[in-house]
Amino acid sequence: MYIAYQVNGSGPFDLVLAPGTVSHLDLDWERPARAEFLNKLGSVCRLIRFDKRGTGLSDRPTQMATLEMRADDIRAVMDAVGLEKAVVFGVSEGASMSCMFAATHPERVQALITWGAMAKWINTPDHPWGMDREETDRMIQDVRDNWPSEWYIRGPGAGVGSAVPEDVIKTMQAYMRAAASPSAAAAYEEMNAEIDTRPILGSIKVPTMVMSRIGDPLATIEAVRDMARRIPGAIMKEYPGDTHAIMIKAGSPGAPSDPPDTWDMDRVIADIQEFVTGVKPAPYVDDRILATVMFVDIADSTKRLSEVGDQAWKENLSSYYSLVRGELSRYRGKETNTAGDGIMASFDGPARAVRCASAIASGVKSLGFDVRAGVHTGEVELMGDNIGGIAVHIASRVQGEASPGEVVVSRTVKDLAAGSGLMYRELGERELKGVPDKWSLYAVS
Repeated sequence: MYIAYQVNGSGPFDLVLAPGTVSHLDLDWERPARAEFLNKLGSVCRLIRFDKRGTGLSDRPTQMATLEMRADDIRAVMDAVGLEKAVVFGVSEGASMSCMFAATHPERVQALITWGAMAKWINTPDHPWGMDREETDRMIQDVRDNWPSEWYIRGPGAGVGSAVPEDVIKTMQAYMRAAASPSAAAAYEEMNAEIDTRPILGSIKVPTMVMSRIGDPLATIEAVRDMARRIPGAIMKEYPGDTHAIMIKAGSPGAPSDPPDTWDMDRVIADIQEFVTGVKPAPYVDDRILATVMFVDIADSTKRLSEVGDQAWKENLSSYYSLVRGELSRYRGKETNTAGDGIMASFDGPARAVRCASAIASGVKSLGFDVRAGVHTGEVELMGDNIGGIAVHIASRVQGEASPGEVVVSRTVKDLAAGSGLMYRELGERELKGVPDKWSLYAVS
């Protein structure tokens, strides 16, 4: 898998720009407003841009990237450029992957900045902002049938508004057709509708600035403020305007009227520069990170030990450990604790953890027994080579709800792995011993 990226500028800090739903590195320079913004941003930093897999100049796989994969793309680009640490700037839908990356890899993020983003793009009883399911389904069908329609660009897709001239819309249509196919754009919109980053926002420990226009038709300002409140210490910056775009001219409809004939983007870039360079960032000393925790053990192990005897059981355990550790290596899991036949491991992505647990559950059947596995994503405390915290406790309780041969996950895992192709069977709400509230659990199909 190849991810296309470009580097321009030579400012005092490095900034990785995570794009919205679709982007095209080369065609960005053919759009005057966008080129102006990139040049000005590149004058205050070294700017690293990339096209997400499935869009622009990057590879076009048949399966669109999940939130976990998109966060991996940020890391891959930083590694390719040779960056140990950078400011990560997530625009629109790109904020979701940026938040995931910042929470999971704080040691690589100097600061996090978002523009025009909500923690969730579809409204529910506990998140009364964004489109409802019927409106979302209509938009996705329009993407499949008419990509990219004027209705999508002015309204629920790009949110540029009704005042944008017709020739600008046509330019944007040509850009977006080159940036992604209808099926790719529809797949991303489907996954975006399922993503909910609220459970991970409290785990973001890097300096964060949340930016948005007050009248943004896509990212409702109340929802943006709600997202900012969930990120510890986040700064909220609000700008006039009734469009989703960063790049609007002062004096244009919905934009600031003073001063005339200047780009409003100058204020945005000045705020970014002041945020990153005006105050020396405190060194990262927090020993908590976001991780996905997996517990797995052999079902009915005491019964099996009594059936086969000590020597055969020892051989069974050796084969079991070998299989589990092989799958952990394959899925980038880290073994953090082992007690008898119980193994705890942590992962930097929920889908990898679920696939690893499923591979283990399938593989041990050849050894003549079953395992029970549980998976949960949350904030963990680093304790040398081990981990601790409430997320570990929850993952253990989730495993306790699994039957022999079953992998059970929390709703947090299911939501963060949206679009991964994993299938689930709903188990309903369960009370987990020692954990407040009821928890929605799912068995991996």
